[in-house]
Amino acid sequence: MVRVFALVSGDRGHFAELVTVLIILLLVATIVALLSRRLRVPYVSGLVLAGLAIAELLPRRIGLDSSLIINLFLPILLFEAAINTDISRLRSTLKPILLLAGPGVVISCGVTAVGLKFGLSLDWVSALLVGVILAITDTVSVIAVFKEVSVPSRLITIVEGESLFNDGIALVLFSLVLKFYSTGSITVGGGLKELFVVIVGGLTVGLVLGYLGIGLYVRSEDDPLSSILLTVAIALSAFQIGQFLSVSGVVAVVVAGLVVGNLELSRSVSASSRITVLSFWEYAGFGVNTFIFLLIGLEIDLPTLGKTLPAVILAVLAYQTGRFLSVYPLLAIVGKFDRSIPFRWQHVLFLGNIKGSLSMALALSLPPSLAGREGLIALVFGTVLISLVGQGVSLPWLVRRLKLSHTSESQQWIEGLQSQLMTAKAAQDELDTLLKGGVVPKSIYEEMRSSYQIRVAAAERSLRDFYNRRSDKQTSIHHSHFEAVRRRLLLAEKNALNDALRKRILSEEVVRSRLKAIDEQILGLEDD
Repeated sequence: MVRVFALVSGDRGHFAELVTVLIILLLVATIVALLSRRLRVPYVSGLVLAGLAIAELLPRRIGLDSSLIINLFLPILLFEAAINTDISRLRSTLKPILLLAGPGVVISCGVTAVGLKFGLSLDWVSALLVGVILAITDTVSVIAVFKEVSVPSRLITIVEGESLFNDGIALVLFSLVLKFYSTGSITVGGGLKELFVVIVGGLTVGLVLGYLGIGLYVRSEDDPLSSILLTVAIALSAFQIGQFLSVSGVVAVVVAGLVVGNLELSRSVSASSRITVLSFWEYAGFGVNTFIFLLIGLEIDLPTLGKTLPAVILAVLAYQTGRFLSVYPLLAIVGKFDRSIPFRWQHVLFLGNIKGSLSMALALSLPPSLAGREGLIALVFGTVLISLVGQGVSLPWLVRRLKLSHTSESQQWIEGLQSQLMTAKAAQDELDTLLKGGVVPKSIYEEMRSSYQIRVAAAERSLRDFYNRRSDKQTSIHHSHFEAVRRRLLLAEKNALNDALRKRILSEEVVRSRLKAIDEQILGLEDD
């Protein structure tokens, strides 16, 4: 039975119970976050295990609602990922991404379906539906590992890009199989035509909404809260309009997010507004993922899992076989017309085939008339649990053993100087804007700009001396007492660092250190 996370209007007792449950979940998520960092366990895996542990302790039973996940949570997660994706880096890795998200999904789905058909004696429709569901990858767990272990930026871009398009292709295939189930027939040509129309239609909806929002976004640049509301409206409306027009809402959300992240968040928008919007979406994505993975743990019934464990293990072997046959052969082809993908990277892409909330949501959305529906849901739920815990915990170990990327002390020092250059020049640009707008008098402008110029000169000199193998020189940095203006400049520095991280110019470790230092300076400023 599908349990809906909802309230009955006017029922105060149920409302109080729900609030209590939400408080408990927030406290559990906080404890998991602290323990996972200390124990070096992936956060999402810890959330699922915590959900399993507290399922019987909650005063009210709650669970996943497929409609809630698909119509609200999924657009939020997709838009958050797209708005933080640098389209120039995405373009440079587009060929391997399209291979994995296109033919790769089809191969993985087909191989998995064949394994389930002959291994579990499922009918073809059920096997294909589960095959599509298990072809979806959840990138949240993989990216969480990448934040803990240093990996090449190109690999991160491939993983993020595949996730953006993987969901759209899988959802379209899912709808095609359901159409075959309801009508009893569908031709290959008709299926390909519908696939093309759905994807191109979603692309068009996303482009139209994204570009229509540009004018409104730029006009609201001095009101970050209005900018947040606008981006939320774009994300949710893109998905709903896509669904209404019978095209891919997922593709629409992704394209709209890419437009917002790479065009609307341009230099025409103030640094404070950009940071506010990006921070909001970071918190929104984190919060949604936190509740989703906790609810996954709450939803899984351990006694049922024990009964279906042999079938679950077979399903895991089936989808991993499909992933193997889609990753290694397809990426071997990439080297003939694009930069080759290192073999060690392919191991990460293979094992990083982790399942998540969307797989469970699609399982819950299976039509009630489908034979053996409850058994298929239990099969998918068990597979997701094994994937999140097994692959989620083993992936960090594999990444460390592969030693994909090693940043030397000298490289970190160079990146530190690069970050100093970037932040100082970004602050100078912000100062120029303030001067033109009459916010800063000429005398204050010259004093502050000269202090930043000293930082620029110091960093450039240090870099020049390093490459010329000369000794480093110490440079003193002058600070200003104008608190309000300093806050604007520090926000500009943070924005430059966020952009550099999004474009993979600087590593996570260096940026995190610089952001922490800037945040301390902001906290040290007096309020306006």
